[in-house]
Amino acid sequence: MPPLPAPGPLPLPCLSRRLLLASGTALAGATLLTGCSDDFDAASRHRAKAEATTAQKLSRSAARDSAGLTARYDATLAAHPGLDATLRPLRAQVSRHHEAFDAAGRGGANSPSPDASSSATGRAAGAAAAAASPTPPVASDEKTALRDLAAAEKKLADQRARVLVDAPGELARLLASVAAAGAAHAYVLGAAAT
Repeated sequence: MPPLPAPGPLPLPCLSRRLLLASGTALAGATLLTGCSDDFDAASRHRAKAEATTAQKLSRSAARDSAGLTARYDATLAAHPGLDATLRPLRAQVSRHHEAFDAAGRGGANSPSPDASSSATGRAAGAAAAAASPTPPVASDEKTALRDLAAAEKKLADQRARVLVDAPGELARLLASVAAAGAAHAYVLGAAAT
């Protein structure tokens, strides 16, 4: 058996011009892809910023609407104290809706739930909004007042159901939930008015 050759340096492969050209083209392509990736990231960031702005606008509008509805409940309760047992729980829910939308409007669509400090701020903002706006007119008849409040709840629930299609993720879910609650409130108020 012949002896094995002594280990030595391995021969380097001959690099042809074609191989060098192909590797240069691949490197250029990778550079272009990185540039496209940067453009994609910029577009993605721009889209996220636009969604956040839309979410804040929708949240603030929904908070104002809930503050107005809370003022309508307050006016109805002031005009008809005998409706307290029916209206007080619904009014409390509408006030919580205002707080949730207010928190979402301040913190973006990813934070629809208010914490304790924002809850107090939301209540203060709701009280200020109610004080700044004129007191909604309330019918002198309890049943008519209930029907008017039911109509206001239904109108706002329908409006929220329409705008939620333009809202991003978490805010769309919040709008859907509050619209469903508003529809239930309208049903309860309508039933109480009969």
